Amino acid sequence: METIKKIKEAFGNASDLIIRDFQIGECTIYLVQNEVLCNSSFINEYILDRLTNLSLTKENEEFLLYNFLPDNSVIKVKDLDQMIDFVCKGFALLIYEEEKGIAIEAKASLDRGIGEANSESTIRGSKDAFNENFNTNLGLIRRRLRCEHCFMETLFLGKESRVKTGILYMNDIALKENVETVKKKLERINVDGVFDSGSLKRYLEEKHNFLFPTVLATERPDRAAQALLEGKIVIITDNSPFALITPTFFVDYLHSPDDYYQRSFHISFLRIIRLLAFLIAIFTPALYIALTTHNQDMLPFDLLLNFAAQRESVPFSALTEALFMSISFEILRESDIRKPASMGSAVSILGGLILGDAAVSAGIISPIMIIVISISAISGLAFTSQEMISSLRWLRFIMMFLAMFFGIFGIFWGAIFLLASLTTTTTLNLPYFAPISPLVKEELGDSLIKSKNKKIRKRNPLLTKNKVREREREKK
Repeated sequence: METIKKIKEAFGNASDLIIRDFQIGECTIYLVQNEVLCNSSFINEYILDRLTNLSLTKENEEFLLYNFLPDNSVIKVKDLDQMIDFVCKGFALLIYEEEKGIAIEAKASLDRGIGEANSESTIRGSKDAFNENFNTNLGLIRRRLRCEHCFMETLFLGKESRVKTGILYMNDIALKENVETVKKKLERINVDGVFDSGSLKRYLEEKHNFLFPTVLATERPDRAAQALLEGKIVIITDNSPFALITPTFFVDYLHSPDDYYQRSFHISFLRIIRLLAFLIAIFTPALYIALTTHNQDMLPFDLLLNFAAQRESVPFSALTEALFMSISFEILRESDIRKPASMGSAVSILGGLILGDAAVSAGIISPIMIIVISISAISGLAFTSQEMISSLRWLRFIMMFLAMFFGIFGIFWGAIFLLASLTTTTTLNLPYFAPISPLVKEELGDSLIKSKNKKIRKRNPLLTKNKVREREREKK
């Protein structure tokens, strides 16, 4: 059969491509499958077993094959390109005529089970996390949103990878223009392969937004479900354990999924702590450099003498010290992330304690600089988003250079630059600094200070036209 020859040529006679022919009744049936993508037991026990019991003729072969094979994903195929596409997706292909056949889903289970989130640890929330299976991830979200309003549109991205990507949104909540904007951005992707949801982020973010993350990656299905109820859009990708949430605002990075499982008073305190950590991570080294280099008159005399005594034997400037310690910490953090788990905390202990103490003893680094950089670095780790941590790193370096050359005046201009960046950044053409600028009264109860749940009766009007929550409707 000419079709079989073309399929063999398309796959280059790959060794994992299995082609069998069967004579059943008056018809010759060809079975085409990819050995590593298909479940051989399912094909043998359910497809072939029933196939051999059919009495096929030229007149009834299409009817019988389509109606009597045991699978809910039986699809008629009528051209060669479709056949090749289904074989690549893990379908078993039954060809009964030239370029005519049916595709039966027979995918092998190649994914790991549902585990706990590694990047977003939870104290009181659910413990399940996304994995690399598209249907599993979709099921974890639908298990939390058991309604007909959770819509999904499917795209296949990458010319060679053709990875399945789902755009999820609440049809009765999310703004249609936001959904269309996300869909158009994804449809414009023209690359050979898409292997993880992380590679989609740069296509969803605005080109001029280089400083702050505007697309949030999460491993937790409860966080994705909560975002859908707020009118946001969730993107899940096959082979990726992370879902993308867009649009996200600056205040979203001060929130944690656990916030919704605790009392409002405790949540507000934790969010204020995270905001302080944000400011400490950026400004602490810069303030120390400015006060010890340009603005010594702003320090109490006793404290100034203490700093001078500690730096007496240090041959480097405060900026050089800060850069050395910051880069050393980043190297230490990267090695700690990449090292095998079996090594335990040996690298952290060696780098954090022994090398730090040795640097102070050798007179290369002053003790106060180790304290300043440690406080700044630890404060930056209060966020779960790696993109936000990277943004804090760059902002810290920018402020340090401004402080070295211009002192407190440089930090002042740096703070203005930071505030201007926050207020001019956009996410899906929406203001990133909302609900603070512009002021969105409906969202203030769940921004920095968390109000009681019964007082949060309105949704963010920037994300939805369906502003009233169901609780208030039922009450009315």
